[in-house]
Amino acid sequence: MDHWDMTYGVVELPDGRRVRGTGLRRRRRDAPVPDFAVYLLGRDPRVPDREYQWVRWRDFRLPDSTDQALAALREVHTRAESERVEIACGGGIGRTGTALAVLAIMSGVAPDGAVAWVRAHYHPRAVETRAQKRWVETVAASLSS
Repeated sequence: MDHWDMTYGVVELPDGRRVRGTGLRRRRRDAPVPDFAVYLLGRDPRVPDREYQWVRWRDFRLPDSTDQALAALREVHTRAESERVEIACGGGIGRTGTALAVLAIMSGVAPDGAVAWVRAHYHPRAVETRAQKRWVETVAASLSS
């Protein structure tokens, strides 16, 4: 399978894996379809034309289940090695940026630099709330234990 090229919101993680971050409200119609996607939304988007996982995660909040969110992000990280993988929420900034910060940690970024890394490499406003930033720090501690 082809890997993503570096357009349409694709981020190359420090370990070389590429993941596209996007917002479902702003997705480009000409963007390539992912092989697998994780949708971080308040309700299941019921996308009929692709394999995906839904993580219940309402706007400006944290995921309802950290365990479910981490399992989905681990799958993203694994599949991104050989597949085109997408992470999306409504606007593509807060929840998506938070998830990308966790993926950055999984890929070798120091936990205390993950938010800055995702803001530099994906979107300057990624990880929109203090609670999301604290969640990244909490998750980082659980990833190292």
